[in-house]
Amino acid sequence: MEKFTSGIVKRRKLIIIIFITLAVLCGVMAMGVPVNYNLEDYLPKDSNSTEGMSLMEKEFDEDFPTASIMVRNVSVHQALEYKEDLENISGVTAVTWLDDVIGQDILHSTPLEFLDSSVTEAYYKNGNALFSVSIAPGFEVEAVDGIYELIGEENAASGSSVSKAVVQKLSATETLRSLLILVPLIIIVLLLTTSSYIEPLLYLAALGVAILINMGTNLLFDDISFITYTVSPILQMAVSLDYAIFLMHSFKEYREQYEPEEAMKRAIKKSFTSVAASAATTVIGFLALLFMRFQIGADLGINLVKGVALSFISVMIFLPALALSFVRIMDKTQHKTVRMDLKRVGQWLMKLRIPLLIISILVIIPCFLAKDKIPFEYGSGAGIKASRAEEDKLAIEEQFGKINQMAIIVPKGGNGSLNMLSNELEDIEGISAVISYASYIGPAIPEGFVEGQDSMFNSENYSRIILYTDYEIESKETFAAIEKIRATAEQYYDEVYLVGESASVYDIKDSITADNTLVTLIAVLGIFLVILISFKSLSLPFILVFTIEAAIWINLAFTYFQGSSLNYIGYLVINTVQLGATIDYAILITDRYMHNRTLLPAKEAMAKTLANNIVAVMISAGILASAGFALTLTSSNPIVRELGGLLARGTILSFVMVSTVLPALLILFDKVIRKTTYKNGFHLSKKTGGDIK
Repeated sequence: MEKFTSGIVKRRKLIIIIFITLAVLCGVMAMGVPVNYNLEDYLPKDSNSTEGMSLMEKEFDEDFPTASIMVRNVSVHQALEYKEDLENISGVTAVTWLDDVIGQDILHSTPLEFLDSSVTEAYYKNGNALFSVSIAPGFEVEAVDGIYELIGEENAASGSSVSKAVVQKLSATETLRSLLILVPLIIIVLLLTTSSYIEPLLYLAALGVAILINMGTNLLFDDISFITYTVSPILQMAVSLDYAIFLMHSFKEYREQYEPEEAMKRAIKKSFTSVAASAATTVIGFLALLFMRFQIGADLGINLVKGVALSFISVMIFLPALALSFVRIMDKTQHKTVRMDLKRVGQWLMKLRIPLLIISILVIIPCFLAKDKIPFEYGSGAGIKASRAEEDKLAIEEQFGKINQMAIIVPKGGNGSLNMLSNELEDIEGISAVISYASYIGPAIPEGFVEGQDSMFNSENYSRIILYTDYEIESKETFAAIEKIRATAEQYYDEVYLVGESASVYDIKDSITADNTLVTLIAVLGIFLVILISFKSLSLPFILVFTIEAAIWINLAFTYFQGSSLNYIGYLVINTVQLGATIDYAILITDRYMHNRTLLPAKEAMAKTLANNIVAVMISAGILASAGFALTLTSSNPIVRELGGLLARGTILSFVMVSTVLPALLILFDKVIRKTTYKNGFHLSKKTGGDIK
């Protein structure tokens, strides 16, 4: 450690040059990191819809439709011209309309009233044409802009690709807007609690460099999810700011006795272990996300773990070099700090600990039960509210009903089975049209017209059935219908794939529901072991983990009691992020209490602990809660917005629990802690050998 600290002090200019150079390079690299807005891409590779989409892309020439375009008041001839124009838009890979289903010759030669209305009215109704458009992944914004330019304001566009284009446009500057809210808040808090005007800028510089390096190194991956892109920089700054505060606090203490260089060496030595332990608990919480089958967890988890590690390195190496280089300016920009005497608060909390504990238990029990009854959402369809895309969606539904297309892919062969399956699917409530080779090209259209339309429904090895449904993208009824559709197809075929937005959302639900118990268990056990090793106690891990878990239960139960739903990704992530990020508050209070308990009786030890440390916890919690509020205020994406709200509320609840319930539990179980903690050194009564209360 001596060589390490001496190296930082002696080579501080070189260190500053290296870190700033890396930050600039990574900042440039970050602009080239692809952002993935498609949640379906993070499904397990063996999920039914994922396998089905891969198979369809391989076997069929035409891509699956991802947008519905309605053009009003057009003739059949004009609609065909619009179709050709749509096909020429960059990013559009296929356009399907009525002519693809029944053939252009029949469309031109046969009056519409003589054709099957269940087919024609899915594409052309009341003079309005509805096109099914396929857009290449990653080209949503470009394609949708081109579509809007073609159809103008009077016509409409909706679908998953349109929603993604809207979300991408709105999300492009969200991280910057979040930081523009969070950074001033952090500066204000730090100005009130530090003694130099320039000191907060050093903290932000150290963390800013770590954030830029983290974002730039994401270029090593194929892409990152929009959730990671939006959330990771904010969380990284919020959870790692404590590392910088702790180091600089130690530096100022040692400066009272030593010259700056020696003071910094000692500060690094003193803070290294404690900051590393704090980072470890946070990292363990984030690492649990890697065990999700739904790979959005791994995407976010890897990024946050990398971010925390880089923040730790930056604080331990770059910040000391920076602080020593600016130490004279720090001295010249000194100001008075706001001092808070919270002795009375500590005493007050001690007097009220039993009533507060009883109230907490009365709150925790129903919240524990309520958290499992929250109605969940699994997709990201709510991201287009208050946009043209939402208005267009309603306009299309007004003319054609709800448009929710799905496709069934089955092995080729046996038209009899395909025809029977098509007939049975038509009887399922909510399916408005079933279009397949067997049901329309086979029985209804003469042989001479088959050849040109065959590729839409048949590949070399598989057949495809297109389903037009009026289901919501996700609901209990939709999920029940998907199960029924799959079960019906499996009566005729051993190999069945169902694809479409609803099918993907169903598989997301199926995947992440199974992730919940595993991810939470891994996070809890990992942090449990860290606390066990740190405190050498069998009882303290139970008390500390229970305190934060209770805060999580209350946080989640808010949604149930409000009568609203919650996106399941937010639910899973907050389970690990809130635990990993706020367990440090409980560890700090417990660590200080255990030290004070060697000198004082339980009540006095806790009163002193709260008086001396509640401000530090309050500052840390305030910054993390501010990060959550920043995400909520700036994000247009419902998943990110919900996650921000959960983080803000959860952090405040963790602070309240650590300030009220944890002290009461530590005092209540004082004897148990003493008996189950190795070499505790507790202060005991000389007369009885027992605890002084």
